[in-house]
Amino acid sequence: MAETIKKNTNTKKSRCPVSKKCGGCTMIDVPYAEQAEQKQQLVEKLIGEFGRVDPIIRMKNPDHYRNKVTSVFAPDKKGKPVCGIYKAGTHEVVPVKSCLLEDLRADRIIQTIFDLAESFKIRVYDEDRRTGLLRYVQVRTARGTKQVMVTLVTADSVFPPAKKFVNALIKRHPEINTVVQNINDKQTTMVLGDREKVLYGPGYIEDVLCKKRFRISSRSFYQVNSLQTEKLYNIALDYAGFSGKERILDAYCGIGTIGIIASDRCKEVLSVELNAEAVKDAKINAKLNGADNVEVYKNDAGRFMEDMAAKKEKLDVLFMDPPRSGASEEFLRAALQLGPAKIVYVSCEPTTLARDLRLLTDGGYEMKKAVPVDMFPYTEGVETVCLLTH
Repeated sequence: MAETIKKNTNTKKSRCPVSKKCGGCTMIDVPYAEQAEQKQQLVEKLIGEFGRVDPIIRMKNPDHYRNKVTSVFAPDKKGKPVCGIYKAGTHEVVPVKSCLLEDLRADRIIQTIFDLAESFKIRVYDEDRRTGLLRYVQVRTARGTKQVMVTLVTADSVFPPAKKFVNALIKRHPEINTVVQNINDKQTTMVLGDREKVLYGPGYIEDVLCKKRFRISSRSFYQVNSLQTEKLYNIALDYAGFSGKERILDAYCGIGTIGIIASDRCKEVLSVELNAEAVKDAKINAKLNGADNVEVYKNDAGRFMEDMAAKKEKLDVLFMDPPRSGASEEFLRAALQLGPAKIVYVSCEPTTLARDLRLLTDGGYEMKKAVPVDMFPYTEGVETVCLLTH
């Protein structure tokens, strides 16, 4: 993908003072219309042979769209505490106070935490020496409810000034609804660990998406661009063409968003997810929205479909939203075996989408239409929704 998208070529002063050091938003100085056109061309090049690709859905105001912001807290080369973003391909931290991609509230809260950490004498984590306490700060903001969650990722469960620290933080930022301490004491590139303590509030926030309410915990998967996600999901549901009688499967369901949003338009929703935390959230979210026709299962989606096919069960629509690596061949074979009338494929990586479409079309499906959605302005990422019929 990187070979076909043009990166920043502007030699003038960048919109972002750290863009050359950070390397996160490789298209920050490419005019937005040009970014969208490049992404359109990329998707057409990769999947155009399978069917019609409609014009990309753009953002009207593409700045500050990220509702999840993660900042690394670490010493710099001189041992001075800094917070910011890893330089692309390294573990060198580039100090960042404000980012054009990130929610402004999140950036301000992170800077306050950095200041408070110094005044409370909380040491940042040195991954080489394995010393210090504060590793990361993650802030999640809800567009629909304006709620804010702060997750303090520490290298140890012992956090002596926690109560006073959180009180000072809430005093500076009363808009914060909850603060969670996540304990990550392992040598890993993963941000979040497996253990948590709620330091303030309920331990989660809620957001409204497509008129449905969703509970989001620190480890929940939730699309980072809420505004474009609504457009993405509405397109996916329109592609399904519901009559109200359908039985649908939401594979890789996460916290249950697509299935719950679709629940008003169809007869039955089967939501399948392997991650136990996400399954717990999905079940709560189904109850939260009174979606009595949604059943959530903890299972591998491919295995679940194989079992359905063995029992000769009927499925009208399969929604699939796999990770960047795409769907496994086992999953796709199971989908072909089950043979739903329609497949709505939501992809965040057009290269793996093209690979998966080859297998599905060879197996008897036809791509009727597709549309790219610009979920990640200023980066090379592009989301695509495809409709396939049997």
